[in-house]
Amino acid sequence: MAKKTLQRTFNDVLAILGGQRFDVAPAQEGAKRTPNAVQVRKYGCAAEIAAAPDGTVEVLARPGWLLNGEISRLLDRGYQKFIKTSKLEIPATADHLRAIHEFSEELNDAIGATSLYNQSLGTTSNVYHYDRVKGRDE
Repeated sequence: MAKKTLQRTFNDVLAILGGQRFDVAPAQEGAKRTPNAVQVRKYGCAAEIAAAPDGTVEVLARPGWLLNGEISRLLDRGYQKFIKTSKLEIPATADHLRAIHEFSEELNDAIGATSLYNQSLGTTSNVYHYDRVKGRDE
């Protein structure tokens, strides 16, 4: 029999995150997409969440490494993963990937999101861009 997942309210999630030593602060003005959005940070990583219209939690910015105050995206080029922001791109180290993975797992657990098998194995990228595929972006 399938297990029923418990939908937590936004205030419940904020209380859980505070109890797990996440830094919870209002989202920066340039990054704010909705009113009352908050940025949660831990391990050098961050994500933005806000209350959905039904009272649950909506993830506005997927978890990523915090680089120069901006939440980065993880880019996979086949041979190397990179941390990319709008202004900067650096190679991702094993420590970066471990921190992003642990942060994502703890955030999903606090939110009550479904834990997917492939994401539990390791860090998944936002973008996959392989050099061997010629002409696919045209």
